[in-house]
Amino acid sequence: MKKSPLHLLLVLVVICTSSVFASEVIEDAMKKYHKAPKGQDPVCKIVANGKASTEQIAELLTAYQAMCKEAPPRGEKADWVKKCQAVIASLKKIQGGDAAGAEEFKKASNCKACHSEHKPE
Repeated sequence: MKKSPLHLLLVLVVICTSSVFASEVIEDAMKKYHKAPKGQDPVCKIVANGKASTEQIAELLTAYQAMCKEAPPRGEKADWVKKCQAVIASLKKIQGGDAAGAEEFKKASNCKACHSEHKPE
């Protein structure tokens, strides 16, 4: 089958669009769970302090599971998955009542460790 310029353009549009949506998944999760209005704690801090509701923990877990499926904006996919999986494992421990989960979450959700390798410039 001969590839026309229109066919190649369509493929390019699909590839570019999918990466835009992927970055939106990550960006939306960062805004919703790692930032908060002035005077309020973000959900990630509430979870780390052991004061999160079961709903907040479940929502954050779902967000990290979705982010883990996406390609990182920058850096290696394998490292991205490893970092996301560490957060996911810690959140599952928290859900299960394991006291070690909160400390593991604090370590796994270290902003600088992830941003230095994966946040777009």
